[in-house]
Amino acid sequence: MLLKGTMNKKRAGLAGAFLCLALAGIALLIALTGPSRAALPNDATHLGVASCGGTTCHGRQYADGKVVRQDEILRWQEPSASGGAHSRAFGVLGNARGRQIAARLGLGNPQAATECLGCHSDPGKRGGQFHLSDGVGCEACHGGAQNWLASHYAVGGTHSANVARGMVPLDRPMAKAAVCLDCHFGSADGGQFVTHRMMAAGHPRISFELDLFSTLQQHWNEDGDYAARKGRTNNVRVWAVGQAMAVDRALGLFVGSLGQDGAFPQFTFYDCHSCHRAIRDGASFSPTVLANPGRPLPPGSPPFNDENMIMLSAAARIAAPELAQRFDADSRAFHAAMAQGRPQAIAAAARLRTSAQTLAATFNGTAFSRQQTFAMLDAIGSEAIAPRFTDYAGSTQAVMAMDTLLGGLVAQGSVSAANAAAVRGDINRAYAAVRDPNAYKPLEYRQALGSAIRGIRSLR
Repeated sequence: MLLKGTMNKKRAGLAGAFLCLALAGIALLIALTGPSRAALPNDATHLGVASCGGTTCHGRQYADGKVVRQDEILRWQEPSASGGAHSRAFGVLGNARGRQIAARLGLGNPQAATECLGCHSDPGKRGGQFHLSDGVGCEACHGGAQNWLASHYAVGGTHSANVARGMVPLDRPMAKAAVCLDCHFGSADGGQFVTHRMMAAGHPRISFELDLFSTLQQHWNEDGDYAARKGRTNNVRVWAVGQAMAVDRALGLFVGSLGQDGAFPQFTFYDCHSCHRAIRDGASFSPTVLANPGRPLPPGSPPFNDENMIMLSAAARIAAPELAQRFDADSRAFHAAMAQGRPQAIAAAARLRTSAQTLAATFNGTAFSRQQTFAMLDAIGSEAIAPRFTDYAGSTQAVMAMDTLLGGLVAQGSVSAANAAAVRGDINRAYAAVRDPNAYKPLEYRQALGSAIRGIRSLR
């Protein structure tokens, strides 16, 4: 309920003062930390996957453990499903595509190249049972187990005790996002950043959505015991924090040395399809680029990839309206500064990064109710947001957001699984509209998006 009169004015004044202090503090933090570094730069020794693989730990063939499944390594090793992708990360470097990419880049053996191993293996300090061939093993995400392994399997051991000894608290969205972004976007450390040259050599384009990626990799059950130890996962919170952290990471890397590549900008940060379009020269020429109100750039200027900014704007409008206007203004100013010069862009990036970090911290403490989740879905498809879906990257984020937010409503008990399945066809059609980046048609995509949004809206 809104407060009125003097009390409302006092509350607004206090909120404004608090916001100014928060922004000032975060601005100082940015100045001190500089570009984003890897989340696990100096953690303890990584003992290797085998140290987790006992039959009384995580190495069983069946999910019949009393507390946890205990078949986690088996799920991590699934040979073809998405859940086994981390275990296959090192192996794919040795296949034909991996060798071709390395050859085009002059890297030699990709399974020995730092530029590849930073993300396709566990880059931590290696113990006696560590094997590169394990790919992205347990400790690449959970942190080196040297100091917490004993407390982890001890009778009466607690999650908080493990965290105190160095285990990464992946149940906390900001901690999880920081770790995942190291590879699924990049860090300022060597070997954990996909450059435009790598993509030109054949490496896939990088995209990130924290909750969806977490779900695809999930190897645990969220039962009563999990809730008692770590609390229930709020999928909508994970999504929103992930969007804010992705914007922060992108900007943190952009302002550093990775923002340039020789005489040119580092094109990884830009929207691929703003340049990779058909070129036409004739009397009947018509532009293939749609006007984007979120990017006040002159024609021909490559725009910064704003897929996560668009989603963050939608979340902020609903969950943090007092911050949304500031974020949108900073976002527009950043895009405009990209056409002015690198010094102006760096200054604008610092302001926008401050806004993104403030939103991440705010979302980290937000419950995200049923009403807010439905409202965010509406915001993604609204007139204020949808016109920004002029390029492939932002459109793919919107589809993943619909999938994640609908799943969050089911997890909350706000929508039944049966009713959610009834609108799955609309979401699948939206996915189909962005299946092929080279066949992407913005207007047709918007129609598919609108149909999916209307289907979800009917579930209210």
